[in-house]
Amino acid sequence: MLVRGVWVRDPYSRLLVPLPAAVWNFPRTSEHHLPLQIGETVHILQASEGKGVQQPQGIFPASLIHLKGAVVERRGAEESVIPTEMPMVQEITTTLREWATIWKQLYVAGQMERYQQVKQMMYELMERRSQLLSGTLPKDELLQLKKEVTGKIDYGNKILALDLVVRDEDENILDPDRTSIISLFQAHKKAAQTITQRIQEEMSPQQSVLGCSARLAASPSHSLYLCVRNFVCNIGEEAQLFMALYDPSDENYVIRWASTGVPQDIELLNNLKAIFTDLGSKDLKRERLFLVCQIIRVGRMDLRETYSRKLSTGLRRPFGISVMDITDITKGKSESCGTDIPCSVLAGFWVSLKMLWGDLSQVRKDHPHLVDRSTVVARKLGYPEVIMPGDVRNDIYLTLVQGEFDKGNKKTQKNVEVTVCVCDESGNVVQNVIYHGAGDKPVSEYRSVVYYQQRHQRWMETVKIAVPIEDVHKTHLRFTFRHRSSSDSKDKSERIFSMAFVKLMRPDGTTLRDGEHDLILYKGDSRKLEDAGAYLTLPSARMLPEPKLLSGSSFRVSGTASGLTVSARDSFQISTLVCSTKLTQNVNLLGLLKWRSKPSLLSENLQKLMNVDGGEVIKFLQDTLDALFSIMMEHSDTDVYDTLVFDALVFIVGLVADRKFQHFNAVLEAYICQHFSATLAYKKLISVLTQYVDHASQGEPCEPLMRTFKALEYIFKFIVRSRHLFAQLYEGKETAEFQQSLQRFFLSLNQLMKSPLEGPTLLLVLTTCGPGGHMPLTQPASARSQQKLGPPHWLCAAGAIPSCGDGAVPCALPPSTTTGSAGCSGMAVTHLTLQVKVKKHIQLILERLLHTVNRRVIVLDRENTLRSHYVACMAAILSQMDKDHYSSYIKAFPSRPELMDFLMETFILFKDLIGKTVYPSDWMVMNMVQNREFLRAINQFAMTLTKMFLNDSSFELQLWNNYFHLAVAFLTQESLQLENFSQAKRNSILAKYGDMRATIGASIRDMWYNLGHHKIKFIPGMVGPILEMTLVPELELRKSTIPIFFDMMLCEYQLTESFSRFEDEILRKLDSEVEGGRGDEQYKQLFESILLSCCRRHPKLAKPGENFVALVTGLLERLLDYRAVRNDENKTYSMSCTVNLLVGTRPMYLYKLKDLHVSYENYTEGAYTLLLHARLLKWSDEANTAPMQGLHSPSLHTQRQLKEALYNQIIDYFDQGKMWEEAIHICKELADQYESEVFNYEMLSDILQREAKFYEKILKVLRPSPDYFAVGYYGQGFPTFLRNKVFIYRGKEYERREDFEMQLLSPFPSAEKLKSTSPPGQDITGSPGQYIQCFTVQPVEESKVRFKDRSIPEQITNFYKANHVQKFSYSRPFKKGPKDPDNEFATMWIERTTFVTAYPLPGILRWFAVTSTTTTIISPLENAIETMMKTNEKIMSEINRHQNDPSLPINPLSMLLNGIVDPAVMGGFVQFAGIRIHGRKVTEDLRPFHERMEQCFVQLRAKVENQYGVREMVCFEAQRSGRPRSMAWGPDWDQLSHAGDRQVLWWGVLAPSHPLSLPSPLPAGFLPQSHPHCPLLQMLLSHLPSPLPSQFPFRPSCIPGICPAMPPWWL
Repeated sequence: MLVRGVWVRDPYSRLLVPLPAAVWNFPRTSEHHLPLQIGETVHILQASEGKGVQQPQGIFPASLIHLKGAVVERRGAEESVIPTEMPMVQEITTTLREWATIWKQLYVAGQMERYQQVKQMMYELMERRSQLLSGTLPKDELLQLKKEVTGKIDYGNKILALDLVVRDEDENILDPDRTSIISLFQAHKKAAQTITQRIQEEMSPQQSVLGCSARLAASPSHSLYLCVRNFVCNIGEEAQLFMALYDPSDENYVIRWASTGVPQDIELLNNLKAIFTDLGSKDLKRERLFLVCQIIRVGRMDLRETYSRKLSTGLRRPFGISVMDITDITKGKSESCGTDIPCSVLAGFWVSLKMLWGDLSQVRKDHPHLVDRSTVVARKLGYPEVIMPGDVRNDIYLTLVQGEFDKGNKKTQKNVEVTVCVCDESGNVVQNVIYHGAGDKPVSEYRSVVYYQQRHQRWMETVKIAVPIEDVHKTHLRFTFRHRSSSDSKDKSERIFSMAFVKLMRPDGTTLRDGEHDLILYKGDSRKLEDAGAYLTLPSARMLPEPKLLSGSSFRVSGTASGLTVSARDSFQISTLVCSTKLTQNVNLLGLLKWRSKPSLLSENLQKLMNVDGGEVIKFLQDTLDALFSIMMEHSDTDVYDTLVFDALVFIVGLVADRKFQHFNAVLEAYICQHFSATLAYKKLISVLTQYVDHASQGEPCEPLMRTFKALEYIFKFIVRSRHLFAQLYEGKETAEFQQSLQRFFLSLNQLMKSPLEGPTLLLVLTTCGPGGHMPLTQPASARSQQKLGPPHWLCAAGAIPSCGDGAVPCALPPSTTTGSAGCSGMAVTHLTLQVKVKKHIQLILERLLHTVNRRVIVLDRENTLRSHYVACMAAILSQMDKDHYSSYIKAFPSRPELMDFLMETFILFKDLIGKTVYPSDWMVMNMVQNREFLRAINQFAMTLTKMFLNDSSFELQLWNNYFHLAVAFLTQESLQLENFSQAKRNSILAKYGDMRATIGASIRDMWYNLGHHKIKFIPGMVGPILEMTLVPELELRKSTIPIFFDMMLCEYQLTESFSRFEDEILRKLDSEVEGGRGDEQYKQLFESILLSCCRRHPKLAKPGENFVALVTGLLERLLDYRAVRNDENKTYSMSCTVNLLVGTRPMYLYKLKDLHVSYENYTEGAYTLLLHARLLKWSDEANTAPMQGLHSPSLHTQRQLKEALYNQIIDYFDQGKMWEEAIHICKELADQYESEVFNYEMLSDILQREAKFYEKILKVLRPSPDYFAVGYYGQGFPTFLRNKVFIYRGKEYERREDFEMQLLSPFPSAEKLKSTSPPGQDITGSPGQYIQCFTVQPVEESKVRFKDRSIPEQITNFYKANHVQKFSYSRPFKKGPKDPDNEFATMWIERTTFVTAYPLPGILRWFAVTSTTTTIISPLENAIETMMKTNEKIMSEINRHQNDPSLPINPLSMLLNGIVDPAVMGGFVQFAGIRIHGRKVTEDLRPFHERMEQCFVQLRAKVENQYGVREMVCFEAQRSGRPRSMAWGPDWDQLSHAGDRQVLWWGVLAPSHPLSLPSPLPAGFLPQSHPHCPLLQMLLSHLPSPLPSQFPFRPSCIPGICPAMPPWWL
């Protein structure tokens, strides 16, 4: 099936629609195809089978598309198609797409380690996505999977430098539109901390373990889920399985196992589940944690006994035990799984374990499939770390520790069984209050395990006693002891031989103390032993100073009742643990809890509460708070107990603030919200609080106030909750009174902060942290008299400011507090979500706090961590303001100067926060929300500027200037440049916030045009900011703001008839802006088209406007070229663009070019570059005002000083570049100044010495001549400054062409090297690719008149052959005419191309562009003559060297001569002098070689003379004009000289194998005697046939050295 589609969505869709998405890549192989990438969505227009598509454009196979559900949401005129998948799946999809792009970049960059890491994370996310889409996960596993996914996404985003994602408790991304800014800020902080911790764990395995422990410790309560899979053991009798954790000790989980191998309760088969709760962080931090299972069989005494006789049954006998280390599971190091607990070879015990986080209610909510009604709950033997309100317990845990029993009249030791029961005062057994353990039914009595014939028995069996609270005071525990026999008949005859008891309540009303108790054993008649009236009056335990385990201690009880005696030889110890939230073991706390029973002791009990152990108070937190507030409520008509109750409340809140009890913060919060009910408490609390503050401000001791401030957060929460309940109950009555009481408190607090008193009045350390854990604010003692009290966090955290309906005032700060408590007010709002919808409340907050918060942000240092809190607070306030709020706030200022100060301060503050944001760059949501609120505020304040500060009388230049700079800074900030973001991030920002740049840009444009005649005041100051704004790459923004430039031009032109200030400023600013990365080709085109259009509509500005636009666009083009190659590694193209800027504008780039050259070791070019600046300076003492003063200017004030410094640096560079001739010129100029102008002979001496060294280096230091290369850049793929241009490059010393080409191609890896040296055609120059052509060229030396007729050392002349050259030639040979089989050179023609560069080389660059090219054709004869001349020059150069320096080795000369003489193809009689010198210097071992050369020369000479005849030549002269001379050829030789070129014998080229073919007859005038002044010509003509051919190709004008006085036909 083929489908036709497009990428756009249906703009009219409104319903649930299918969303087609590509599941496979589909490349375009036909023009009708629509290419697809995996994940792209399309809009299907038509579907058709086969090839029946009506409009074939945009078709693709239907099998590549998957249809999934989607919803079309409409926001105004925009629509969004949102898939119906769960948000987590969509987030994974978006994340994978974003990561995939970066993943590929990592591979290209070679970061393989990070590449593999991201790859693994992407695979894991794809696997988790599949699990989420399956829809088969239970609730708890789904939540766990979400947490795992979000953790991986957040971690990956962090290491890939992507944005931080903030989420709620359910791992869903927070919507900033539905979340308060303060909550958003706190979520960012929390997420950042979590990710940082995760990264630390990933980097260190040790840290990972610590992080896991930290996460465990973060939750106050944990649970261990246990599921028994099977128990296999051949016991043969019933069994009881007791499972518990060690250590900590939890209740036993009891399973009763039948003798058939299944649970006794068959319904529990495959459903044996238990959860051990109340495990605290301390429990999990234990070094080892074990799961222990005790197996007790229930049956006969000995399994080995047979049933041959009747045996006693029902005996509980120990059978076995199994232990498993579960430390790794509880600490989260290993996953929970099915586990085989080792028992013995005859038994098997299989369980599954899983660690669950949270208390029991949370666990049931998160894991309903694991923890249901059938799951047994085994609670901790003791209190959990946090006792939540409503968690009522009243359990007493009894442990039978040990006992020692005398055998009495028996032969062997007794088999003792202890029976435990709970009895009332009458001795009646309380039914069903004893539990063997969790999961077991209650029983009325408990029987211990029986140990066979042991005197000392240790049971360590624990049971739970659950007696109703109201019956505890009248119950006791009774322990009876009986011998058990294995014979049933004997066993029935056994009676109770001893008894012990203990009461659950002590005489003072407290419960039985925790710990061990050594009970007294009584003997007597069995009926007496069970008679409560007989033993309850007796002591139950031995009174010892400390509980000890006594074994057989003698003990006598006086006054025992008749019939009962103390067993002196027997002993019995138990241990008890009371775990009750209603029964206390502290007398003082009990007195407070039962204050109504003894009202006279109320004051004493309130005072004693301060001495109660904190742990005991925390256990009974709810009851204690209930008691305190009930006292306050029942004594509402008097204030006798108000201070005591207040102090007690502060004491309790202080306990909760202690780190030891920090987890009880939630308990206190829950109590306030759910259980607190004292409607009148707020009156008394405010009264006492105000009283304390008043006393402190009067200089009284402030210790109570310090404790109060620590607890102030929760004090205010109690006040607010009480007032809220009162307002609900009485429909908002007494509102005025509440406002007045708050007003009095804040006035008192302000008075305290303004108090000048020293010592105890002002607090040295005011800890404003309540239990919420806020940081303390420390005030130095030296600043106490001036500093105010630190900012209390409690006001809004307590809920004092949020509205309580109509019954409370959001904020009751008096006017004076806005100045006296800046910190107080500022931090008060930190916790305020500002979601109050009542306008008057927002207005009140705005008026009192906005300016204060702004001031706090300004005062705080940038490094202060609290600064970000204040900025979030400011944004939160702004987010709640509408137009009416802004208008009211502006009108509230009493005078224009105060309003102007506020606006000025706000503009500066906003600009500072935008330029240096207080939030990390990856807090994208927080930054965008802040920008949104700042934008609203800026636009509102802009309206104020227009209304109040625009008239002539009220215009404020600085205020308007600050506005424009703020608006431009806002528009150009990094976080709004959408083009720098990924597509996903860009779409997200546009969908949520839109493009804020367009909004603020329109505002700037409108504000500019509103200025009217004030515009000239902002020229040229605003040119830079407006330019910066227009350079933002947003098309519509550019179109709307570029016309502002024309308005500036017009404004200045109307006043001054020119716009020079505007022009200078924009040229100056354009440089820095483009170099900073702004601007592109689109901007250049828009700038040109828009301004030209504007200028042409204005006749007077048409011509100057066009010139200005041409200037700016030209500069912009060069700047863009420079920026494009600025970071090029070889710096070649950076130098070219720098020169373009240097030539095209002004020398602002001169020193940049010099630095590039020096970094690339181009010292010669660096010297020429500095010379450009030096030439601009004068040898005068004028002030140094030349442009581009360079690096020397700070200490050089006159032009002479600067020029001298530049010359010295130039000399150094020339010296390093071996350009000593140029350095000598500079030295001469400096020497002239030192000698004739400044008369500094010392400096003259130095410069002359340097000059002398340069002369010496010229003659003695080897300087290889550089090669020159022609490089052509062809194709449209190159930058404009290279495109289809040819450059001549000056190579470095010994640089090979291969190396040069490799370096040349490195910046353009896709460029193709042209193999031909011919100029390419249009198919190459017009193609979109890149083609580079490179070949070696020869410099064409210009004639030097001063060297004419002189024999100059080659060290001098060689310099000018390769330097100061502007012409270069390249010779390309080609064949022409019929091929000569005897002489291949007869048809070898030369195409010689001459290149002329823009400037001589070397210069300020190592290369220059070719400005003109000429091509000439060289005939074979001319080519042969040139070749001969070059060969003779080489021979003469070598001869000169040997004449000047006889010590030179002879080998080079030998090779040269042999190559010429022996082949007999080149050279003339010049080599005769060389052979003669060679003969003088030859050594004996080379004598045969020399003789061979002489023989070859004689043969060559004879052959030439035989074919061409003999012409007499003068002999060689050794000396001429006092200097060594190479040759003297008689009187004719001087006439062969022309322009200082070396002379050669032209006829020598006419070897026998190269006969000339000349026209016949010769042209008229072609006679040897007609040119007596040119003997060379005569010599040539003497060998030419007569007449010459009609087409004679020989052109003397092309031969160097030929006299120009030739007949016209030669030319």
